[in-house]
Amino acid sequence: MITKLRQVSTAPLPCKICGGESALFGVVDFAKHCSEARVRRFPLTGAPVYYHRCQLCGFLCTDAFDDWSEANFKTEIYNDGYVEVDPDYKEVRPIGNARLVQDLFGARKAELRVLDYGGGDGLLSTTLRGSGFLEAQTFDPFVADFAERPQEKFDIVTCFETLEHMPDPMAGIGSIVSSTKETGLVLFSTLLQPPDFELHGVNWWYVGPRNGHVSIFSRTALVRAWQHYGYQTASFNDNLHMAFRALPEFARHLLKQA
Repeated sequence: MITKLRQVSTAPLPCKICGGESALFGVVDFAKHCSEARVRRFPLTGAPVYYHRCQLCGFLCTDAFDDWSEANFKTEIYNDGYVEVDPDYKEVRPIGNARLVQDLFGARKAELRVLDYGGGDGLLSTTLRGSGFLEAQTFDPFVADFAERPQEKFDIVTCFETLEHMPDPMAGIGSIVSSTKETGLVLFSTLLQPPDFELHGVNWWYVGPRNGHVSIFSRTALVRAWQHYGYQTASFNDNLHMAFRALPEFARHLLKQA
């Protein structure tokens, strides 16, 4: 039996992004995960996870875990079984993302300090340091070795597959911003809802409470969330994005790609 979830509200909730009305939208079992097309489906737990969707900005979220502590998340989601629902977590994703950062910024790497926010076991940062970046550190509250956020600010903050895990996305984005230099850039990934999202509903593959996917952004919600902190956003595609106050000089070449 999993840790008790917050009791569902049948009344609309205030949107966590824009404050609009978020009505009940759908329900899935806690066992639903994002890799069901690649690995086995898990037996149902009997724990229903309800999602609400904002009628103004389209943001989808669940408040089922809003009362959980970090210890609850470590026990129920970010545990030894997590790699089963996210097989790319350990090596494939961090190595691929490190290659992406090198491709985008490698020409200036000797002068750039990077923080990988939500960086898991630190493989991305280790790879960047080995490739010649001036500095690369990791922050992840669920990994003991990297649970303390560095106090300094960074030229680049990477944040791959992390925003969708945030029960309080506005506070989470604020934390990312606080680690970014005024002249810096955030490079991040989170998959946006497709145009036909209402046809899929919570059956869409990216809605997966067992993965900790509690916040699913529409494009409108993503733009509004970053605008709250004075940041512009630009997207390379529906999954890869960047945010900045003003595009830094070391990233001007990216205007042709985003």
